[in-house]
Amino acid sequence: MKLPKVRELLEAVKALTTKPYTSKFPKKPHVPYPSFRGQPEFNPDKCVGCLACEQVCPTNAIAHDDKVEDGKGKRIIYHYTDTCIFCGSCEAACIADNQGIKLTDKWDLAFFDRKEAYETIEKELQLCEMCGTVIACKDHLSWIAKKLGELAFSSPTLYQTRLRELGIIDDNILAVAKEYGRADRVKILCARCRRETTLTTK
Repeated sequence: MKLPKVRELLEAVKALTTKPYTSKFPKKPHVPYPSFRGQPEFNPDKCVGCLACEQVCPTNAIAHDDKVEDGKGKRIIYHYTDTCIFCGSCEAACIADNQGIKLTDKWDLAFFDRKEAYETIEKELQLCEMCGTVIACKDHLSWIAKKLGELAFSSPTLYQTRLRELGIIDDNILAVAKEYGRADRVKILCARCRRETTLTTK
């Protein structure tokens, strides 16, 4: 029984002569490990508004709202911090090289009001030039066009988006005729309107 007691005395002496294992938080701020999974944050310059993060979120912590007024649309994407479990699925699913939304090292996220526990990002929407239906975010269409390269010229919607981004052509949202016509095919159209302009002979 003497040996265990000797061990205890040795541990006691070590504890008195060495630094404590615990950190000095909150006197000194905690510095998370580089791979720590903290609050996800959107990157406005990289996010294309594709909603891949919303589709894979297991807790529905990401949602969106499309608003269209006076022929212009915007998509507001919400991230609810109080619901998020910081799993990293959103970052893993991001099509923009995993840069549109990324986990940070932010962990001290106390709120006095739960309604404040969210962040948003806004992206401009591309509407159908015939019926005004939401097609996608302009950044998303531009991202697809760049990925496809010369293959983007097989889709008028994509190459029109790219040419407008480059400033080569101007916006032209007026139909050639009151009804759908083949001349309207070279526009940014939704799937239904493109089908109508293809089928018509006027």
